[in-house]
Amino acid sequence: MTTPEKRDVMAKDVELGALLPKIAENVTGRNGIQESKKELATKKGFAGGTLVSCALYSGCSIGMVLVNKSLASSYNHLIDGDLNILLVVIQAVVAIACVEICKKMKWVEYPAFNFETAKLWAPVNIFFCGMLLTGMASLQFNSVPMVTVFKNITNIIVSIGDYYCFKSNIEYMAMLAFGVMLGGAVAAAWQDITITFVGLFWMGANCFCTAGYVLYMKYATKNVKLSKFGMVFYNNVLCTCFLFPVSLFRGEVAIFLQTDALHTMDYFVKNFFAGFVGFFLNFASLNCVSLTGPTTYAIIGSLNKVPIAIFGYFLFDNIITPETWFFIVVSMCGGFLYSFAKIRSSHQKTKSIK
Repeated sequence: MTTPEKRDVMAKDVELGALLPKIAENVTGRNGIQESKKELATKKGFAGGTLVSCALYSGCSIGMVLVNKSLASSYNHLIDGDLNILLVVIQAVVAIACVEICKKMKWVEYPAFNFETAKLWAPVNIFFCGMLLTGMASLQFNSVPMVTVFKNITNIIVSIGDYYCFKSNIEYMAMLAFGVMLGGAVAAAWQDITITFVGLFWMGANCFCTAGYVLYMKYATKNVKLSKFGMVFYNNVLCTCFLFPVSLFRGEVAIFLQTDALHTMDYFVKNFFAGFVGFFLNFASLNCVSLTGPTTYAIIGSLNKVPIAIFGYFLFDNIITPETWFFIVVSMCGGFLYSFAKIRSSHQKTKSIK
């Protein structure tokens, strides 16, 4: 026989059992909302960091070009030839000194030099050296507008590589931006389009090295277990090892040693400042490509030509032709289209989280 008290207890147990799934559902729902809000906040923070990394890379890149232009305009008339490779070596040595000082002061941390790590990072520098040397050769056999056309083709190659290697999405608006920028470069170069086999070979090699450099840098930042400052250290050490023999072979070291006009405090200070900017440029480049991806990194590099041309006009009295103004306007339109495509894609992802 079941007493009335037992029947009341059993009835309450039944009611509680019926309520438990609803309570669990409410708790799960609240947890899901909290997780979604956390994910949304993380996305917003990531977007802010991405914007800062792009601005830092752009600013350092423009500053580096302007400092090197200042060096070239001040001293190139004093020498027979150029010191392009040696300047990169000097600036790499300054960057090594900067990052080592930061390590000694315990501001940053990274492991001591290791050959196994160096082998993993070496392809970045091999592609970089190839990009530098083929770029110089392509300028000897092609006009500057033609080189600009191929640089825009390189952006498309990088985007395709980004899609196949890292499974990145390619927005249609972004492809339209590539088309606008390439079309503007072709239109600006229309009067100077001349194609030779040698020029085409060097430009093709430059496109390959540039795309390889950007794509492998993305791979290395994801897979080589180093802090960003450790990457800056290896990048500049290997750059010095690869390029110093090249500068010796080209006679740049001999030209520097034999030209007393270069042995001045002004020349030293400008090179030191360029190396200091290069230290930040290394960090900014690695940070930008790891946060955004190869395609955005390449697009920013192309768009940097716009402020560089304008600064060159005001600071170095460079002539800006109507064709160059046309290219600047079209490049800015392409940049706005690409930015719009990325912002729209980011908003769509945010809405899906909500």
